Amino acid sequence: MALPFYQKHHQHYDRSYRHKELQSALSQYQKEEKRKSAAYAHGSAAYHHRSVADYSHAAVADYSHGSEAYSYGSLAYDHESAAQSKRSAAYSLESAAQSKRSAAYSLGSEALTKTSAAYSLGSEALSKRSAAYSLGSEALSKRSAAYSLGSEAYSLGLKDSNIMLEDQSYKLSPKAKRAKQSSLLEDKENKGIDYVVPVFTGRDVYDSGITDTEEERIKESAAYIARRNLFATGEGVSVSSRVAASSAEEQHEKKSRKVAIRESAERLALRKTIEETQEFHRRLNEDKLLHAPEFVIKPRSHTVWEKQNVKLHCTVTGWPEPRVTWYKNNVPINVHTNPGKYVIESRYGLHSLEISTCEFEDTAQYRASAMNVKGELSAYASIVVKRYKGEIDDTFFHAGIVTMPLSFGVTPHGYASRFEIHFVDKFEVTFGREGETMSLGCTVIIHPEIKRFQPEIQWYKNGVLITPSKWVNMHWSGERATLTLTHANKEDEGLYTLRVVMGDYYEQYSSYVFVRDTDAEIAGAPGSPLDVQCLDANKDYVIISWKQPAVDGGSHILGYFIDKCEVGTTNWTQCNDTPVKFARFPVTGLIEGRSYIFRVRAVNNAGISIPSRVSDPVAALDPADRARLRSHPSAPWTGQIIVTEEEPTEGVVPGPPSNLQVIEATKNYVVLSWKPPGERGHEGVMYFVEKCIAGTENWQRVNTEIPVKSPRFAVFDLAEGKSYHFRVRCCNSAGIGEPCEATESTVVGDKLDIPKAPGRIIPTRNTDTSVVVTWTEPEDAKELVGYYIEASIVGSGHWEPCNNNPVKGTRFICHGLLTDENYVFRVRAVNAAGLSEFSQESEAIQVKAAIASPSPPYDITVLESVRDSMVLGWKQPKVIGGAEITGYYVDYREVIDGIPGKWKEANIKPISERAYRITNLKENMIYQFQVAATNVAGVGTPSPPSRSFKCEEWSIAVPGPPHDLVCTEVRKDSLVLLWKEPVYTGRSPVSGYYVDVKETDATDEHWKSANEKTITKRFLKITGLKEGVSYVFRVRATNQAGVGKPSDLTDPVIAQTRPGTKEVVAEVDDNGVISLNFECDQMSPDSKFIWSKNYEPIEDDSRLDIDTKGGKSKAVFKDLGEDDLGIYSCIVTDTDGVSSSYTMDEEEMKRLLALSHEHKFPTIPLTSELAVEIMEKGQVRFWLQAEKLSGNAKVNFVFNDKEIFNGEKYKMNVDQKTGLVEMVMEKLEAKDEGTYTFQLQDGKATNQSSLVLIGDVFKKLQDEADFQRREWYRKQGPHFVEYLGWEVTSDCNVLLKCKVANIKKETHIVWYKDDREIMVDEEHDFKDGVCTLLISEFSKKDAGIYEVILKDDRGKDRSELKLLDAAFADLMNEVCRIIALSATELKIQSTEQGIRLYSFVSHYVEDLRVSWSHNDAKIKYTDRVKTGVTGEQIWLQINEPTPHDKGKYTMEIFDGKKTHTKMVDLSGQAFDEAYAEFQRLKLAAIAEKNRARVLGGLPDVVTIQEGKALNLTCNVWGDPTPEITWLKNEKTFTADDHCILKYEAGKCASFTITAVSTVDSGKYALLVKNKYGTETSDFTVSVFIPEEEGTIPYPEHITGAKKKKV
Repeated sequence: MALPFYQKHHQHYDRSYRHKELQSALSQYQKEEKRKSAAYAHGSAAYHHRSVADYSHAAVADYSHGSEAYSYGSLAYDHESAAQSKRSAAYSLESAAQSKRSAAYSLGSEALTKTSAAYSLGSEALSKRSAAYSLGSEALSKRSAAYSLGSEAYSLGLKDSNIMLEDQSYKLSPKAKRAKQSSLLEDKENKGIDYVVPVFTGRDVYDSGITDTEEERIKESAAYIARRNLFATGEGVSVSSRVAASSAEEQHEKKSRKVAIRESAERLALRKTIEETQEFHRRLNEDKLLHAPEFVIKPRSHTVWEKQNVKLHCTVTGWPEPRVTWYKNNVPINVHTNPGKYVIESRYGLHSLEISTCEFEDTAQYRASAMNVKGELSAYASIVVKRYKGEIDDTFFHAGIVTMPLSFGVTPHGYASRFEIHFVDKFEVTFGREGETMSLGCTVIIHPEIKRFQPEIQWYKNGVLITPSKWVNMHWSGERATLTLTHANKEDEGLYTLRVVMGDYYEQYSSYVFVRDTDAEIAGAPGSPLDVQCLDANKDYVIISWKQPAVDGGSHILGYFIDKCEVGTTNWTQCNDTPVKFARFPVTGLIEGRSYIFRVRAVNNAGISIPSRVSDPVAALDPADRARLRSHPSAPWTGQIIVTEEEPTEGVVPGPPSNLQVIEATKNYVVLSWKPPGERGHEGVMYFVEKCIAGTENWQRVNTEIPVKSPRFAVFDLAEGKSYHFRVRCCNSAGIGEPCEATESTVVGDKLDIPKAPGRIIPTRNTDTSVVVTWTEPEDAKELVGYYIEASIVGSGHWEPCNNNPVKGTRFICHGLLTDENYVFRVRAVNAAGLSEFSQESEAIQVKAAIASPSPPYDITVLESVRDSMVLGWKQPKVIGGAEITGYYVDYREVIDGIPGKWKEANIKPISERAYRITNLKENMIYQFQVAATNVAGVGTPSPPSRSFKCEEWSIAVPGPPHDLVCTEVRKDSLVLLWKEPVYTGRSPVSGYYVDVKETDATDEHWKSANEKTITKRFLKITGLKEGVSYVFRVRATNQAGVGKPSDLTDPVIAQTRPGTKEVVAEVDDNGVISLNFECDQMSPDSKFIWSKNYEPIEDDSRLDIDTKGGKSKAVFKDLGEDDLGIYSCIVTDTDGVSSSYTMDEEEMKRLLALSHEHKFPTIPLTSELAVEIMEKGQVRFWLQAEKLSGNAKVNFVFNDKEIFNGEKYKMNVDQKTGLVEMVMEKLEAKDEGTYTFQLQDGKATNQSSLVLIGDVFKKLQDEADFQRREWYRKQGPHFVEYLGWEVTSDCNVLLKCKVANIKKETHIVWYKDDREIMVDEEHDFKDGVCTLLISEFSKKDAGIYEVILKDDRGKDRSELKLLDAAFADLMNEVCRIIALSATELKIQSTEQGIRLYSFVSHYVEDLRVSWSHNDAKIKYTDRVKTGVTGEQIWLQINEPTPHDKGKYTMEIFDGKKTHTKMVDLSGQAFDEAYAEFQRLKLAAIAEKNRARVLGGLPDVVTIQEGKALNLTCNVWGDPTPEITWLKNEKTFTADDHCILKYEAGKCASFTITAVSTVDSGKYALLVKNKYGTETSDFTVSVFIPEEEGTIPYPEHITGAKKKKV
């Protein structure tokens, strides 16, 4: 049996896919390799490594339809005869032989048996226990697989083949026991070999084509189950066939009549069942036949060599017929883009993808996606294309030259130790528009060239390796590498890098590609968004993100619309009705299992932009399902079918998940993440997510229908601004577990703010068409996706974007600018919340190259001359070209008779110093010189020829001129001059120098020496300069012979301090480290800080460390001492003379050392010392505050020399931000008396503060704490804010009042006096929190102890007020004061007794002290003059007044503190009028007293029965005795027998009627009269007649009489 090609040559590759129980099967496969047989069991295709020439052509089965034959037993094909045997099955085109235990196959007849499936091209056979397969029949089994126990022949494309069948014996166990594995072997002697179907039990066995669940595996192996049940009796079945070269012998088994009848009956029953089933299907509604796509045969993975072809097959069922699309790495395969590369075929449900001439780039995951109206289903397969690692065998490949990349082939080090890779015809900075096709190319030259090996070409974008896709194509012709952007988008903008790899060596070249927005379809519409991605995907939602465009069309972008499209269709659907501003959006309402693509459009006031580039396809799947699909192994086909059986296990309810947290929260959704539970049993778990509003316990399940499988979920439909808690439950088949701990409160809203604008926009020159722009990141920036830069020509007001894809970092090169134009720049930051405001505009900059070759040096002079050499010196070029000068080139030429010769090079390599000795000159020859400077941009223009110098021996005694004069540290009144010693020193060493100075425009007579005495140092600080004046300087050297020739003059220097000039500053850090610091903000990229001591390079680094970061440099002293005294200077190169110095003298050194000591052993300054206070709950708070504490500050809390720690009794807190240190004690007990100390340590700084609490101080603090604690507990229920007090109203009523708080409807208030409850009619409404009790007419009887009690279910509070003794006196004094204030003015009233003086008060109490004065003398009260109170009237009565009673009267009321007076003048007319009225009233009183009157006795009405007697009597009085008269009906009547009138003693009058009659009814009156007056008393008499007998008479009715005074 032959193995596949890849297994034959590389059998070790598939070891990782094999189960340990398959080793025996593997050994049998290896044995079969020798026999070169092409028979594969259980669906394996027949591979022929070499042709089979000696098979008989006559024995080949001719299948016109290319069908496949499946058998449970052995299969025999013959066109001429059919041999039947007890242990064999014969197939024939003309006849059908039936066997009890075998399957008969025929092309011309229909054979049905109980235990086998009949396959035929011309008929349709269905077996009760198996599925019939046929190309000509309609009976198809959806889930069963054909198991061949013998061999299986596939003849789809083979017309000439002969399959030799071997004798085999099968013995099947009646039960599914574990059996040894055996393989089909060919025996030379045609002897049968027992074969048992292998059955394996295990959980980790995987085989392509067999599903995971036990139920589906049983369905797929239905034929095997039927076979096993058939032979449950234990009876073995064997089938054998023998093929002879000369003739065929047939053996027949005779069947009994009983068996034949039974088989015939079963055959009839089966036929009837088939007919009924067919009729049923014909009547079925077509809609009920609709079902989703399903893969009957899935594509399998392949491993192939380069240049080979590979073909993927799959079989798909479904109704309507599914449409199958092939994908490579989730990108649809388009056969038209690569003609001849891919061939896609679909026929009768069989689909295939053929890849021709496989390349290494074809290594990928391929997907077949089947879709119809019922859904979509995908199947995956991997193709691995291998490159040969050993000897090259061209027989494996197509004819032609084969080139292998060095990364996979022979290392090139055997051919060349180093490769030189050069790029020519390079792609430059490229500009394009959206939708255009852009191509980047570069020709690569490699030396040495190795024909059989080619380089590996790699393309990168922004440092990320690019892989081919529908948007990007890459090509390597052998000389030129090309990358093509088929449809450019703004996502393609970036830095592209071509890397050429040769073994371990590579070279690369980079350039930027810009992609601008295409023209908008609507004028003023914004640019399209970019970089649309799927951040999170689940089975019913996808979270989409994108980047905002740089172009807004002139108006602010209002928001974005998101569109979706199902893969395989062209119908785009808008997902949101209103634009969203946040660059993330959850798309819901997806159909599980289907794939979608998305795009985004921007909208402003002008309109909607064109859509963005579509996103990569994403499937609406649970992340757990997606991960499982991606993790499926793609092992090579081993030809082994595995049936697994699992032991059922008892389910375990899963525990709660852990580590639940909110990983993202916006106003549209919240994303949760958690870890699976540790306790979950053997089966997988799913999850239910629950939410509730913070502050409630109303938990709601979010995913009510289907639980999620992955530990990540997005929650939607949340109310913006509200706070939520979330929790998760696990579930499996055993039940739903307990929930996990809920999350903290999460507020729904966009937590990401729009970033602030970037700062410090600095443009610097780069090239003639580009500028480098740098900026600083905005403060508090979060989740920045990049920056947009815009440029504008100064004065134009028109801004253009420099980039259309946000760039990261704070530096960008803006290309495509106009040379020599002045530009300004601005930058804004981008994150998902939006775009920041634009930064401030940068300073204007002219676009021109930043680096150029330097200008010519100048002032060439001779520093020394000997017989054959001369030393030249010169000055640095005035323009260095934007880069540091790297050296100089010196040329010389001879001058003969004034005619200069040709220039000769004095040096081949550039020299760095500005002094150079030219050797090999001719003595006494005249020479001219020129010098050229060089930098990275190239060699500059040479200087003009110097004046002529003669090469001769100098013999002068004085020194030559100093050279290389440099002015540094230029300020408004000083500068520092540096120089180098003369090359020619004269006859003795140089002993010193003189420095001369003069104004630039002054004549030589104005030279003056800056130093009176010579200086030995080669530097001098020149002071006393005038600001704004230009100076030149020179230096002269001196020795014993005298002063030498002066140096060349310096360039003119203006004494001025430039804006932004900074000085070197000495600092001491917190650790006491002393350093000198210098900062520069004018640096170029090549600038450097150069430190020196006494203007000499610092070579000894044992005492000083230099640390430079960015625009700051620091010189740190390791151990400052006397050896470090001197002048320290710092120069910044490649700037306009930025420099400064610092003098470290002995005094400064002592100051810095003292400051360093303070920092090494610092003290923490305190704002306040340790103090104590009582808190609201009676807690005792100890606290102190330091001026400043760092995050590393520590505090030790000590009590009585023993450290105490945070716990139940002590609560300690240290706030480093405010420097507040506090300790809170819940309760102060007696044992807490002592000393409290806080010890602070912050780095090296320390401090402490103590507080002593002993004796009375401690007792007072303890009492206050206890009181405050009781007060706090009291205030937890209804309580008094203001305790019970009193108030006297203006009506002189006493109001008891108190103020309460923390009350509710159920709160009751009860009043008590002397422990007896006071009943209050009205309920208190607690308005304004005030409770009152009003006591009217307060007096001594109201004295006592008053108490009010508040109470409800939370507790009660009481307040007591004692109104006794002094408290009562105080209250009465206040009452008296109010009464006194209410007193009216005194008034005069005459009475019948005399004259009365009176005043009204609002109320009178006995305690009111009133006194009267007459003419300022106290009145002595007698019977004639007396005082009193009537109601609210206070009066003074003067009976029988006399003239002596005239005068001023005063009433005095004393309230206990103050006397209140009221005065009236009773004299003159007032007295006369009062006295006259008194006399009148006196007489009237006498008359009233003596006048005649009826004192009583007569009624108003008398009702009497007829016949009765009436007798009325009354008393009369008067002085003198009055006369009486009786009247009836206003007429006088006299007495008679019927009416008797009597008047006795002038006092008693009577009226008697002996028997009344109706005529006696009427109005009667008694008139009494004397000289002082008359009075009449009226009464009415009513007489009634009684009714019939039996009537009860009315009683006599008499009412009081009416009197009338005349």
